[in-house]
Amino acid sequence: MSPHLYALGAIALWASLASLAVALRHVPPFLLTGLALVIGSVPAWPLARQWKVPPRTLALGIYGLFGYHFLLFIAFRLAPAVEANLVNYLWPLLIVVLAPVFLPGLRLKAAHVLAALAGFAGAAIAILGGRDASAAWSWGYLPALASAFIWASYSLWTRRVAAFPTAAIGLFGLVSGLLSLACHALLEPAVALAGRDWLFIGLMGLGPLGAAFFLWDKALKTGDARHIGILSYLTPLLSTSLLVLVTGRELTASIALAALLIIGAAVLGTRAR
Repeated sequence: MSPHLYALGAIALWASLASLAVALRHVPPFLLTGLALVIGSVPAWPLARQWKVPPRTLALGIYGLFGYHFLLFIAFRLAPAVEANLVNYLWPLLIVVLAPVFLPGLRLKAAHVLAALAGFAGAAIAILGGRDASAAWSWGYLPALASAFIWASYSLWTRRVAAFPTAAIGLFGLVSGLLSLACHALLEPAVALAGRDWLFIGLMGLGPLGAAFFLWDKALKTGDARHIGILSYLTPLLSTSLLVLVTGRELTASIALAALLIIGAAVLGTRAR
């Protein structure tokens, strides 16, 4: 199976995250993430024998899955959500730019940089939806930027550590989920969940916070990180488009422009060698 198809599978699942999050916006974020990550790890439990990884690899997995979500939620608490999300979506650009640093042997060409910048421009248009970004400084932008770096570096570092089975992502998700639940116990109020909440949390866990991580791992292990980073800009575009459809709003010219930029960037970037 092509690594691009693995990446597109992960991207398609991540595109549903915003719509599910809107349906679950009343659930405290650490509780939501913790439950979803634990549920997402369940399909890998029968393969627990493959979870025997070196401590360094386990630390990397926790760094990626828990560290990314922890800092992103801190950013959303301190900064305007739209702008924080835009800063967070620097991670595909960082994957492209940092690939030669983390993965010796890869060269960065002008086409890769141009495609990554066009993709980020498209992501900005999709996320902002034609509105002007707030010019006010917020300390929340720093954890948002840190979360972007963590996901980019985690994605690239998985190629630098000793080879590990993709099933071990289940261990990363389980431990990260338990840490998120610990944060919920310490930082958030207790809440009662309805049956509908559990249904949507289950969908989130099995999809964007579960299967997507396994597909992403397969894509990065078998594909070109520069191309996959550029393809990742489809995530905010698809996420915004799905959210528009779910909420019954009309597709706008800004989303069409974002689509042109991101799809053009993907074509340009994935053709560059």
